[in-house]
Amino acid sequence: MKTVKIIVTIFVFSILSACNTEETAETISKQLESLRKEQREIAQKITETEQQLKAISKNEDTRQKEAVVFQLISPRTFNHYFEASGSVEAVEEAFISPEVNGQIKNILVVEGDRVIKGQLLAVLNTDIIERNIAEVETALVLANDVYERQKRLWEQKIGSEVQFLEARNSRDNLENKLQTLQAQIDLASITAPIDGIVEKVYQKTGELAVPGLQLIHLVNLNELKVRADVSEAYLPVIHSGDSVNLTFPSFPDYKKSLTILRVGNVVNKNNRTFEIEMRVKNENEILKPNMIAVITIKDYTAKNSMVVPSKVIREDLNGRYLYVAEWQGDDLISRKRYIDIGRTYSNETRVLNGLKMGDKVIVEGFNRITDGSLLRE
Repeated sequence: MKTVKIIVTIFVFSILSACNTEETAETISKQLESLRKEQREIAQKITETEQQLKAISKNEDTRQKEAVVFQLISPRTFNHYFEASGSVEAVEEAFISPEVNGQIKNILVVEGDRVIKGQLLAVLNTDIIERNIAEVETALVLANDVYERQKRLWEQKIGSEVQFLEARNSRDNLENKLQTLQAQIDLASITAPIDGIVEKVYQKTGELAVPGLQLIHLVNLNELKVRADVSEAYLPVIHSGDSVNLTFPSFPDYKKSLTILRVGNVVNKNNRTFEIEMRVKNENEILKPNMIAVITIKDYTAKNSMVVPSKVIREDLNGRYLYVAEWQGDDLISRKRYIDIGRTYSNETRVLNGLKMGDKVIVEGFNRITDGSLLRE
């Protein structure tokens, strides 16, 4: 009202200042009376508007309500998993070394070459063996001739049996020696025992090759095996044929479902673990031996379970609790529920007691409410 009076006063003074000094007092009085009438009408309208606003406010619910999101509890299957770290190995892998001593005459492959089983990889120097073979072959010709002569004489009852047997024995010994030398020649040719890729060549042409000393590393990447050590606590729940999920930190998008091929029969007494093994087909050869693998194994399943997000569970001196939304008349309010929980996996927790199917668990906005808070969806 004071504001209206000030406005009217300013307006009056404006008119008065604009009036011609020759205007009469009667004209000014009429104008003033008109303005006062307008002032009374405006004041009446303000009063009526204020009354209407008060009436509307009385009919509206102006109580503070917290906005929340809730999840309806319905039966579902809860699965619990655990992870084990494993390593990748090639099913077919060979660290090739010669079976006889010899100087390396020629290496026929380089690192990265693909070879097939039986392919010649390297050759050792066989000059000494070849000379020995030549000597034996020459001696064997004479031994055969002597044997044939002694045989004919013995058949004619000429000479002694001892001479005949010595001739035959000499021939047989030279034949066996020749076979041994020819086998050594064959051993000097090093061939691939498997199909695969030449991963590493450890020696060079001209160096001395020795049995047991690695010459070539050969690996087949078509099929790999994954081995993992698992705590003996999981022995009752892991069996051959169980399904597991395989992932690799190096390839976050790679995921494959496998079955356990073998479960170890011995518990390692040092770390109390047993071994499991899986096989994986290596499409495009993207996986490599000695990579780190993560095996996800299901160890627990519960059907018709009540499952809630783990984040909604809080704890006080009386135990764990969460909030549910309930109707109380026309009001939606929050209620504090104490619960017993089971296992937790992947940010979800199985509730054993304290909830029932159909409850509305508050999953967003629960940090802003207490027991009995008014809610809005």
